[in-house]
Amino acid sequence: MELKLHRPICFFDLETTGVDVAKDRIVEISILKVFPNGNKESRTWLVNPERPIPAETSAIHGITDERVANEPTFKQLATQVYNMIKDSDLAGFNSDRFDIPLLAEELLRAEVDFDMKNRVSVDVQTIFHKKEERTLSAAYRFYCNQSLENAHSAEADTNATYEILKAQLDRYQDLENDMKTLSEYTTRKKSVDFAGFIALNAEGQEVFSFGKHKGALVDDILEREPGYFGWIQNADFPLYTKKVLTAIKLRKLNNKFQ
Repeated sequence: MELKLHRPICFFDLETTGVDVAKDRIVEISILKVFPNGNKESRTWLVNPERPIPAETSAIHGITDERVANEPTFKQLATQVYNMIKDSDLAGFNSDRFDIPLLAEELLRAEVDFDMKNRVSVDVQTIFHKKEERTLSAAYRFYCNQSLENAHSAEADTNATYEILKAQLDRYQDLENDMKTLSEYTTRKKSVDFAGFIALNAEGQEVFSFGKHKGALVDDILEREPGYFGWIQNADFPLYTKKVLTAIKLRKLNNKFQ
């Protein structure tokens, strides 16, 4: 089944130096952009992470320090990457919990003001886990009846994810072929930032989801304990979390003076 799209959607996959969203770096990114008329555009970049790639990580994806030594840094690629995804929804395999948050960190680090306000995301892994509980390679075998060659290659994983989503729509009649609906289906929890430090309560209000103020309204804490904002800004939190908290604070100030 081909996807019903109202806007382009970018399937993408990252290979990285590790799994820490706030600290690790991209070493390869592959994007497959699918347009509403069915046209496709794909790009894959190797990236110099400007730090050593741990040997245990290279053993998984096969990308070594030597292989990326003469490749561009992400900051040099950031504008190209952003221009490819800026008008699109996003999709991937485990993308909501890893790929999108890490990509956001890299873009913000490169001073590209990325956010998810006017787009949705579809995490193909969540559909798979809700329906079958398997890995990407098993998902590809299960849904597409093919073996995934070059697993942990960003390009191979990206294309496999696209094919899996189409096969999932064919298999599960209760899945609506609509990106907004699929985004809602694949969203595990309602958080405002990617890392989940700021969540939404039952009334749709922003609350802290960690530490001594867990469950407390963000607006209330910023009012009662203004130093907490500064602590988060200076601590080792993801850049996107800091961006979201700053936006909440500015909104509160604007409301106060209106």
